[in-house]
Amino acid sequence: MKGELEEVSPIEPNQFVQYIFEHTANENKMSNKIDEYINKQPSPQQEICRALRQLILKTFPGAQEEIKWGVPVFANGNYYIVALKDHVNLGFTIKGLKKEDMALFDGSGKTMKHIRIDKLNGIDEKRIIKLLKLVDERAKE
Repeated sequence: MKGELEEVSPIEPNQFVQYIFEHTANENKMSNKIDEYINKQPSPQQEICRALRQLILKTFPGAQEEIKWGVPVFANGNYYIVALKDHVNLGFTIKGLKKEDMALFDGSGKTMKHIRIDKLNGIDEKRIIKLLKLVDERAKE
């Protein structure tokens, strides 16, 4: 009969708790690995990495974060943070970017570009948020 709901068997409470526990544990494990990466960096790279991570997560709440290529990677590989000897690079996928978009980034990579950040007060939040959103938009096209 139209409009009737299909009867679905309820999930056992312990199954639901186990599911939530497993998924939360995996997310926490990844967050811990990223925390470890950031915490082992010298100053000012540590503070820069922490600020960039917060900016990415503020711009894309719930974005997936993982360690890939030995560095923190966000939003399924669209962004990365790498601490280098005297600066930090915030990397961006170039998937879908137009030629004029490419000029906004540094680097000569064929799949990723970056911007270089030398000091904590060198973080231009408005510019970074604009770049994060641009890359997100273009990657979806």
